[in-house]
Amino acid sequence: MMRCGQNGWHGAAGRGRGRGGRGGWGGFGAEFGDAINSFVNDAVQGAMRGRRMFDGGELRLVLLKLIEGGPRHGYDLIRAIEELTGGAYAPSPGVVYPTLTLLADMELIAEQQSEGARKLYAITPAGVAHLAERAAEVEALIARLEGLGEMRERSNRGPVRRAMGNLKSALHGKLHGQEDNAELPHEIAAILDEAVRKIERL
Repeated sequence: MMRCGQNGWHGAAGRGRGRGGRGGWGGFGAEFGDAINSFVNDAVQGAMRGRRMFDGGELRLVLLKLIEGGPRHGYDLIRAIEELTGGAYAPSPGVVYPTLTLLADMELIAEQQSEGARKLYAITPAGVAHLAERAAEVEALIARLEGLGEMRERSNRGPVRRAMGNLKSALHGKLHGQEDNAELPHEIAAILDEAVRKIERL
């Protein structure tokens, strides 16, 4: 386990000396490889998630807008939101189904006859009027979801991925066979810490 502190990354790197590492990193190189992989994944996933996507009222509007296009059940709605975001976000069933129940209690949607056990909901005239009253807010919410998908697309194929690949290659080349150089990981960690500080200031 490694952790990032004021003076760099510390932890189990030293214990890796003399061991073979995964993916050809070798010794503490394997520890750094795992740390970098984790860093990349966390950075991208964190950017996708950001803060809480919606509050309760916003999710109600998004679901209502989707149902306006035709009767839907909960699973359909979860998949529709996931598609809007390019797979970057999908609300949990534990949030969606109680929200549908609330929309039905508010008489903005109504349950329809459907085959199977899933409840199918259609928008009511009151729901259409509610969307019309909140049209600007609904448009902004849908744009937020679509923007999340665009951000994921950029992060998956953009220059950040290329740069992180270069970083992994550079670390592999520098650390491989250098297990006896006790100062090297601290020097590299200091460079990475400085890069993190610069990114946080953007």
